[in-house]
Amino acid sequence: MTPQTPPANSSTNSFPSSSTHSPTATSPGPTARAFSFDAVADQYDEARPGYPPALFDTVEELTGRPLRGSRVFDIGAGTGIATRLLRARGARVTAVEPGPGMAARLHRTQPDVPLIRGLGDALPLADGCADLITYAQAWHWTDPARSLPEALRVLRPGGALALWWNVADAGVPWIAGQDERIHRWADDGAHGAHSLPGQGGDLPAELRPAERRVAWTRRVPLDTHLAHLGSHSIFRMRGEAATAAFLAAERARLLTLFPDGSVEEAYVVELTLIRRP
Repeated sequence: MTPQTPPANSSTNSFPSSSTHSPTATSPGPTARAFSFDAVADQYDEARPGYPPALFDTVEELTGRPLRGSRVFDIGAGTGIATRLLRARGARVTAVEPGPGMAARLHRTQPDVPLIRGLGDALPLADGCADLITYAQAWHWTDPARSLPEALRVLRPGGALALWWNVADAGVPWIAGQDERIHRWADDGAHGAHSLPGQGGDLPAELRPAERRVAWTRRVPLDTHLAHLGSHSIFRMRGEAATAAFLAAERARLLTLFPDGSVEEAYVVELTLIRRP
């Protein structure tokens, strides 16, 4: 397919099915994990945390330009959590998402956002069309040997690639304890569901990546916190029964810490940003 830039004023948001982007029985583990979110797209959108205003302030500081009016492609947009926030800052955002369930949720909740089905490893976008490319919780699902050249191709000279992750703050004792319980339950050497460290630190040094950390918190009902945990791939890949048993035990434990049923989650957003020469 010839790369195309979607019309800036597109309001139909039709997007083709893409069987080449769907996992199969022979898909590698990371691909299957990435597409596991489709089954819980509504839960994901309703329970996952957003991002603090300070993150977008930092992106503007590092890029040297406001988000307002910038041509932004949000890659691996999922249900559009970051997409919404970028639009609220005035960016002209197009979402790019391979998963059919996640893309459908984004389209239902943000029908006026241009939406393309595609992968970060082979962006269906024209050369030099973007001021900013963002990956919110998504870069680790790509092959950087392919996705980095693709991002640089699509960026205009002076444009920027921003990668960020919400990482649960393991400096908070209850979060560290929860992460350890998830680690033991998973029993496969995986990181806990909500404390996967940002993975933008392996970008080539010659691109002079800038790194920042932005701390923030949110207070949510216990049910939302547990739904957030259950939306992670580490749980999705282990089935409903095992997940339900773990979350029931976690509910009982957390009610001893938060008897009013209100949980304060603490995060550090790990941001890595590079600018195209």
